[in-house]
Amino acid sequence: MSAPEPDVLLARVAKVHDRIAAAGGDPEQVALLAVTKGFGPEVALAAAAAGLVDLGENYAQELVAKAPVLADAGADVRWHAIGRLQRNKVKALAPIVALWQTVDRADLGREIAKRAPGAAVLVQVNVSDEPQKGGCAPGDAPDLVAALRDDGLEVRGLMTVGRTGPADEARAGFRMLRSLADDLDLPVRSMGMSGDLEAAVAEGSTMVRVGSALFGPRPSVPGPAARQG
Repeated sequence: MSAPEPDVLLARVAKVHDRIAAAGGDPEQVALLAVTKGFGPEVALAAAAAGLVDLGENYAQELVAKAPVLADAGADVRWHAIGRLQRNKVKALAPIVALWQTVDRADLGREIAKRAPGAAVLVQVNVSDEPQKGGCAPGDAPDLVAALRDDGLEVRGLMTVGRTGPADEARAGFRMLRSLADDLDLPVRSMGMSGDLEAAVAEGSTMVRVGSALFGPRPSVPGPAARQG
């Protein structure tokens, strides 16, 4: 699939910013993470050319393939790992990832700390109690945050995937994540995607993960990580 034309992509970025503002957020304060999973490197390059410096990937093999293409092109981007992560993928990703968004267990944190000491991470919390979604239980988040810090990782905040269904049904979970982040004094709340970003922003999101609203429908990507951005 080819990349959107530059003017089309810029118009879509502006529309996402307008949606953030309409939901009560400040587009200058709510980070826009462009999710390039399922697309080729040409889409990631187009995103970088449009000023989208934070790019998210769900699958290790895609990230490992795309990162050197952008580096060779001189694109200065920050890669975020936003898919459910296996420990055996950490070594390959460690030199690439700027922010690990889906740390949901202590053994994964220890592996990241081993391969990327002091790395910046978010704790993924399952606020909807849907078994197909990753994340620790809300009640386990404080202990996990403490364990990750003990391993020397920089815990910046929390991340979640909204409840499947109408966007308004995700609001209670987003509200729960914000409250939990506030209780833990964590500034980053990564929540909200193309279909539910208004609900997330209204409940205090500081980062939205947007793919289809920027790049159009993506090729079908099966698997448990398919709805992370």
